Amino acid sequence: MTEKKNVSKTTWTDPDDAPELTDEWFEGADLMEGPRLVRRGRPSSGKKKVLLSVRYSQEVVDYFRATGEGWQTRMDAVLKMWIDQHR
Repeated sequence: MTEKKNVSKTTWTDPDDAPELTDEWFEGADLMEGPRLVRRGRPSSGKKKVLLSVRYSQEVVDYFRATGEGWQTRMDAVLKMWIDQHR
């Protein structure tokens, strides 16, 4: 019978070889409050949005996409303005 060899590698890293912890590194790190991960970014709105599949003309989509990031939010704002004007 052959013997099993221990083939696991060490995961120990010499602390002197560790990279320097910069402000940039800390800005990108996860923030924990106890065991809970605190999410970064825009806080969630009190009003939930509905995920919906809709078809728009290519002209409308091209126009809003050409306005850059946030184009769907701008489309939503335009539709809300139309609703306000037609109530």
